[in-house]
Amino acid sequence: MKRCAGNAWQKWLQRLMVATLTAAVTCTMSRGAVAGRQIHVNQVGFPPNQPKMAVVTHDGKAGQDMTFAVTAAGDDTRVVFRGTLSEPKEWIPSNQTVLIADFSDLSVREGSGGPYRVRLADGTVSPPFAIGIDVYRDVLKASIKAYYFNRAGAGLENAFAGKWERPAGHPDTIVYVHESAASAQRPTGSVLSSPKGWYDAGDYNKYIVNSGITMFTLLKALDRFAGLFDQLNLNIPESQNHLPDLLDEILWNLDWMETMQDPFDGGVYHKLTTADFTRPGMPHFQYQKRYVVQKSTAAALDFASVMALAARVVKKYDAVHPHAVARYRQAAIRAFNWADTHPDVLYEQPPDIVTGRYAFPGETLADEFFWAQSELLLLTGESRFIKKIRLPENADVPGWSNVAMLGAFSLADSNRTPPALKRWAQKAILESAARIVAEHNDSGFRVAMTAPDFIWGSNSVALNKAIVLLYAERLVPPGKTGTYRAAAQSLLDYVMGRNPLGVCFVTGFGRLSPMHIHHRVSKSDGIDAPVPGFLVGGPQPGWQDSCQYPTKVPAITYMDDWCSYSTNEVAINWNAPLVYVLAAFSGIN
Repeated sequence: MKRCAGNAWQKWLQRLMVATLTAAVTCTMSRGAVAGRQIHVNQVGFPPNQPKMAVVTHDGKAGQDMTFAVTAAGDDTRVVFRGTLSEPKEWIPSNQTVLIADFSDLSVREGSGGPYRVRLADGTVSPPFAIGIDVYRDVLKASIKAYYFNRAGAGLENAFAGKWERPAGHPDTIVYVHESAASAQRPTGSVLSSPKGWYDAGDYNKYIVNSGITMFTLLKALDRFAGLFDQLNLNIPESQNHLPDLLDEILWNLDWMETMQDPFDGGVYHKLTTADFTRPGMPHFQYQKRYVVQKSTAAALDFASVMALAARVVKKYDAVHPHAVARYRQAAIRAFNWADTHPDVLYEQPPDIVTGRYAFPGETLADEFFWAQSELLLLTGESRFIKKIRLPENADVPGWSNVAMLGAFSLADSNRTPPALKRWAQKAILESAARIVAEHNDSGFRVAMTAPDFIWGSNSVALNKAIVLLYAERLVPPGKTGTYRAAAQSLLDYVMGRNPLGVCFVTGFGRLSPMHIHHRVSKSDGIDAPVPGFLVGGPQPGWQDSCQYPTKVPAITYMDDWCSYSTNEVAINWNAPLVYVLAAFSGIN
């Protein structure tokens, strides 16, 4: 149903649909709640001295008690905080009027641990949540280990995978060169080996372009929060090899990416895939032919950017992981040189291949060139990369198809950046952050998500906005960082349960989380619970699948069902910003 301005009857009906849907989703979470009122809160919890808020849906009744309390979850008589709700305010993306319960002043001095609940005067209670310095440690570990569970070509042993153990599938030691990727040295039908890597999403294919932003975000997290990741044991097969477990996981995908570069000319294949999406079934029961498909400029530039960044980040581990830096450096330069001489080889889906495109018809690649030139400038210091850089007209919240801000992040980070470029990068970050803060302040839900943000993978939009804010925080004096951190915390809160559906969108966490994700392993392994630690895509009104959604209200259009690949699939580029943001708030007091 489309929203129609001025049609009061239609607006009333739409509000009724939203109220009915949200009540159905959240009824299992709030025992004793008065119909029409729910409390939505981060269901994992909060660091002690960080902003803490809950959202209360407004039932339209006047004269209600506006006070709230935070109580011990098992003892409502033990009150640790009292406050007053904000004035009601509408949030357009969910078509709801809501109030804010702000208990940010509840700190470690009043009590830590939990669990706690927010409680209204009428008896409505929130899901439980914790408060503590390490409150995000378990979900952070799970969000990284989700990559281990999505490894291609690896058997997952019980010692590391528990009940999600499985035999190896897709060794990818026999991969065929598709006609679109053929060359004199590698003709159609010839065979190459391209093992390892992660399954990209709910399917079993591997894509270079989507690995681009994924690897950037994880490498930046490793570099930025090295002290945290040096100590974080994920219980994976490499946990005793004297490298951070996050790096071990990154290397699993980097090893695959290296095999996707044509050794004869330096070009990079766009993807490794079956001809069509496979039916549900465990990886070790999949026997379809797999192909490398067409070299593309976008793949070469994303590959070059990742390899250049990896050469810089991995350098500190060279004693344990020798020769990698030189290898990555050479691969990055060769891929960029190929792209430089083939600047407009756009990916075109062959008629016999129907899997993910990760390309738009007629797309421009200015942002990919800028990102690659930035990373190679910082790696090599060569003047040719400075001369080639063309500053983007707009560097905003990053996504796989909009990577200019990734170049800005790297330029703002490095001491090797020429002053004029650094000033531009910092300005781009701060201007983007200012827009995000304005959205946060204007939002009834106190979250920087507007109706246009509810696209495929909307939860990753929220977390990539949080990363912009966390970068901006580092560019201003300490006394001016609070606004950025508060807005970033709210975006994390949103995906952890403070949303109109009251769903923690990370599998295995919170009071109510997705159970029927679009993920072939979780669909096929015979285990009721999905593989833990995955962030699902989240609400968006595109209706690109065959599910029957009751509404097109942007922040409500979501279904916890296998059929809903447009809202309930998982993907490596969605988990990466979750890892980064959780790391940023882990150990914070």
